[in-house]
Amino acid sequence: MPVVEAAAQAGRPLEFVLYWGKGPRAAIAAPDLACLDYLGQLAERVRQVYAPGAIFRLIFTDTHASLNGHPAEAMNAYFGAIDAAAQARGFASTRLSDVVAFASETGATATEEEPSGEILASLIACAAKWYRGEGSTEQGALDYHRMNMVEKRAVAAAFPEAIFVTFNGSEFRDLFPATMPIFYMYSLRRGVGVKPWFMTAQAVEQPAV
Repeated sequence: MPVVEAAAQAGRPLEFVLYWGKGPRAAIAAPDLACLDYLGQLAERVRQVYAPGAIFRLIFTDTHASLNGHPAEAMNAYFGAIDAAAQARGFASTRLSDVVAFASETGATATEEEPSGEILASLIACAAKWYRGEGSTEQGALDYHRMNMVEKRAVAAAFPEAIFVTFNGSEFRDLFPATMPIFYMYSLRRGVGVKPWFMTAQAVEQPAV
């Protein structure tokens, strides 16, 4: 992988960036901490085989939270708590709105792209669960897709030497930065793909013994 080879040649840490969203909860809970610890375990495994280690950066998707109708106060409280827990584990963070603003200043732009039928159907299904903004779920899904077309270019422009991490499946590949390598991973442990911010506070289940 060119990104990994370039980091190794320069002797710098591998850089990973990932979206962190906002669900119904306004407070940090066990699923969030379990996910952060799982990412921390990955960082430790990298350090064991590669001395410079790894840098993880969470990109808080404030733009998506606003689109989905989450009040700013609840969004800021949740992202603030996640940020503190992430920093305690040595992670960095930023907000997606700031990444988009940076890309705009540097001239990164997006072309209009229509979602495929499959992508749109998946986004409408997601919007039916989580969209609480104005208008229909179909319009919410289309707005979300339009935002992602801008945001994926902004992320690629801001972090050109990073690997993009996602808890989504490869069927959503078109929503991710086209020029960045994608690392698909589970969210809490092997076999668990649900995003922690969509889990209830008591949702963490221990693996069977």
